[in-house]
Amino acid sequence: MRRFEDLTEREVLALAISLEEQDARIYDDFAEGLQENFPEQAEKFKQLRREEDGHRHRLLDLFRSRFGDHVPLIRREDVRGFVKRRPVWLTRPLGLKAVQKQAELMELETKQFYEVAARRTTDAGIRQLLGDLAEEERHHASAAERLGATRMSEEETAQQQRLFVLQVVQPGLAGLMDGSVSTLAPLFAAAFATHNSWETFLVGIAASVGAGISMGFAEALSDDGSLTGRGHPWARGLVCGLMTALGGLGHTLPYLIPDVRTATAVAVAVVLVELGVISWVRHKYMDTPLSSAAVQVMLGGLLVFLVGILIGSS
Repeated sequence: MRRFEDLTEREVLALAISLEEQDARIYDDFAEGLQENFPEQAEKFKQLRREEDGHRHRLLDLFRSRFGDHVPLIRREDVRGFVKRRPVWLTRPLGLKAVQKQAELMELETKQFYEVAARRTTDAGIRQLLGDLAEEERHHASAAERLGATRMSEEETAQQQRLFVLQVVQPGLAGLMDGSVSTLAPLFAAAFATHNSWETFLVGIAASVGAGISMGFAEALSDDGSLTGRGHPWARGLVCGLMTALGGLGHTLPYLIPDVRTATAVAVAVVLVELGVISWVRHKYMDTPLSSAAVQVMLGGLLVFLVGILIGSS
């Protein structure tokens, strides 16, 4: 790996050409990855790619006039000082905010490169071109920053809402329902069987954490998101697992109260709140009528609760 200070003017130009080629390809990948869900934002990245191609052509013309047709392959990875970038193809699906931030950082880094390179060269023609490109990259950095503040169209906003439901709300809701309902039976069975808050608390913790791990893996392994658009499987699994554990822990924590009757009364109140939250989420994001969602969730919770009491009292 070479230091930037050790590069010749020929090598600096070759590196600049390589940087513009790479940036253009990244913007093309950004545009392709955003096309389906954010078409208007994708078009802006296509425009940035075209401008980077224009920079590359100007650099190539100058290189040919100074050093001939052969351009040595010098990549950013061959020179110290550049920030390592994560390959775009490993980051799918693309998040709009993350892409906008990455574009801003890319342009700032390229601008800095041209400014430093222009100060080092003694060739007037090379110095002028590098200085011009530094100024244009400064405008690109401002444009990339404005992309982050650009309001999405109604269609893009609706699509982002759908992605949020698919990738976050659905796995989170599935986990919360499972954690809130499935742990009721073992928790209240333990309470009525042992009449001991601490032992009941241990059963609830075990049931909640176990259910969280199980649901997390089940969600992560259900599909990889490539065809369904449901996002990265392990991200969904994490959301689902955490919400499952949270659903169980909500009515487990009251059993830290030493008096088991008081703890049970508080736990029942917490369960009612949890089931109400689940009903509201189903109504808001799943277009389920609130009354219907409440009846379905409350009925399921009541049945599991009664099972726990019957088993614990037997």
